[in-house]
Amino acid sequence: MNIPLILLLFAAVAGCGTVNDAGAPEGDRPAAAGGNKEGTLARAQEQGYVTVGFANEKPYAYQTADGELTGEAVEIARTVLKNLGINEMRGEFTEFGSLIAGLQAKRFDLITAGMFIHPDRCSAVAFADPEYSIGEAIAVKKGNPLALYSYKDIAGNKSARVAVMAGAVEIGYLEASGVPRDRILVVPDQATAISALQAGRAEAITMTGPSLQSMLDTANDSNLERVSDFQQPIVDGKSVRGYGATAFRQDDQEFKDAFNAELKKLKESGELLTILQKFGFTEDELPGDMTAAKLCGQ
Repeated sequence: MNIPLILLLFAAVAGCGTVNDAGAPEGDRPAAAGGNKEGTLARAQEQGYVTVGFANEKPYAYQTADGELTGEAVEIARTVLKNLGINEMRGEFTEFGSLIAGLQAKRFDLITAGMFIHPDRCSAVAFADPEYSIGEAIAVKKGNPLALYSYKDIAGNKSARVAVMAGAVEIGYLEASGVPRDRILVVPDQATAISALQAGRAEAITMTGPSLQSMLDTANDSNLERVSDFQQPIVDGKSVRGYGATAFRQDDQEFKDAFNAELKKLKESGELLTILQKFGFTEDELPGDMTAAKLCGQ
């Protein structure tokens, strides 16, 4: 075989791209799932859209009845991205527990799900600075028949089962509070948690405060109630008050830094609070001067 022929064959193979495990040519994969040679931010600005992962969790990120993607995390990201020249967000619904894996697998470019910044997660994703800060809450049957006012109360009552969404940080809080795993009912989403409480498969459900209130408002079931004087759990001597943020892949530091710069402007102008208030948050839920670096222990 002569040299020109070898070069011709090489060019033909290179032009087709490599083939992934599913048999699809890598060069033909969608931008959101492709390589990161030019940088996700630059690519998104060029194509005019970005793909985001969400878990259909009110009030953070969810689809309305007519298919519109909205929520606290979505609308903050939408505003920031528009300021970065990215005018469209395409949602990719994923169960909460699979969001990080989906981001790493490049099914989408960032996670807009109000995800809490947690040291364990910091090793897997690059968090932007927090958008909000909130505590936990529980709901029970009307009248709170088992007198559950804390995770410790749930742990101490052998008849108390609690429903919680898969992948949610509350699972760790419950276990740290002494609730045995066999009394923690892990469900795929918030709606299933509400159904479990209604059907008597659980005596309590737990979510963050705004999320729980949103679900109770939607359910509009007079037989359910939020425990108004719920005691926030203490884990390892510290409050578990959570800080939620948008998450990026570890190799998208440039994108994260640009996002942070615009988010800071929203905080300083008061626009961040305006967006949060549309979804039931108050000034008490603002993140203050907390940063992702502090929360990740960096």
